[in-house]
Amino acid sequence: MTTHAMYKYSVTIKTDDLAVVHCLRGLSQFDEQGPKRAIPWGHTKESDWMGDNKQVTFRFSSPVYRDAFVKEVGRLLPLTLWSETKRSDSDPASRAR
Repeated sequence: MTTHAMYKYSVTIKTDDLAVVHCLRGLSQFDEQGPKRAIPWGHTKESDWMGDNKQVTFRFSSPVYRDAFVKEVGRLLPLTLWSETKRSDSDPASRAR
């Protein structure tokens, strides 16, 4: 199993605000405690966000880290700025091109 395949616990967030995307990226790295803390925010660039109807998907190595991320996002960012649209326990990260 590749390292990226271990990061299979995902959550997809919709936001119309690019600044929120950047906040989410930082929070995902903060909450992930696995060996590769940058994997969760892979494929969340502005072009990815725009191409997926202003949604971004974050992938974690544990459901505990994913849940901590969602909890922290809820604590720090008003619910009027974001919403969770999808969650999965079998959506592995992929390597950058």
